[in-house]
Amino acid sequence: MSLPSAILNELAKVEPAATFSGRLGGRVKSSNENLYFVKSGSSDEAEQYTGETDSLKAINTGAPEYKDIGHLTEKGASKLAKRLAIELHTYRSRDGFGFKVPTYCGATRMKNGWYDSWEQCYSEMIGDLLVILEKRGRYQELCTKGQSIRKEVIPKLLGPLRVEPVLLHGDLWSGNVGVDSATGEPVILTRRHSLGTTKRITEPSLAIARIFGGFPPSFFGEYHKHLPKAKPESQYELRGHLYELFHYLNHTVLFGGGGYESSALRKMDLLMNAMQNHERESA
Repeated sequence: MSLPSAILNELAKVEPAATFSGRLGGRVKSSNENLYFVKSGSSDEAEQYTGETDSLKAINTGAPEYKDIGHLTEKGASKLAKRLAIELHTYRSRDGFGFKVPTYCGATRMKNGWYDSWEQCYSEMIGDLLVILEKRGRYQELCTKGQSIRKEVIPKLLGPLRVEPVLLHGDLWSGNVGVDSATGEPVILTRRHSLGTTKRITEPSLAIARIFGGFPPSFFGEYHKHLPKAKPESQYELRGHLYELFHYLNHTVLFGGGGYESSALRKMDLLMNAMQNHERESA
């Protein structure tokens, strides 16, 4: 399929004297040997593409990369961990916690906006997913426990944190990372996901990487060499479970109940029990 004139006109703004060959949904090459990736969609996806475009611009500001990508290697993962810690996760927002336009995590619309605290921002993210599940009418236990997490767990785990808004990748799993085929240097990319400024301790970025794997154990150790675990470090694992909960809820939204719903319920029970035990020990 030849490239539509609308795409060619946009490419001509970047390279006015060049000609272009390639296809939609894949690589396009200019006569100057520059590579582009062209993605197209329907008018119904306009808001989603706007969110993705602004996300890409934000990532490019924090740690610019546009490369021909191969699979992530162990050496590349180590370099990626360091770059995330010292580049992307140190780029601070002046606007607060959240993001300026709606974005999508898979096909799930996240309304976003700016919030004064990370506690409030993350609670709203969980709340948005619960609203979707409540409307489907068959996730009563999940939604009831989810509201308890918002009221009883999020304030206790996230409220006391002293954090600053920084740029995070909202979907950091193995399918969204790789290495530059020419140099072996690590690359991160975005597809249909939620990208926003969240917090200085940056733990949410690691949650989905833990769930779906694809990262060697050295990745996490190298990351925390450059960006230590936040205090209280004793709650690091609990906060990790809380951030993983978002992805299990979202996958329930995307793919229905079953394993993802059960995983979300187990996370909720773990978190509620841990908070109750902590309160008894502190009494």
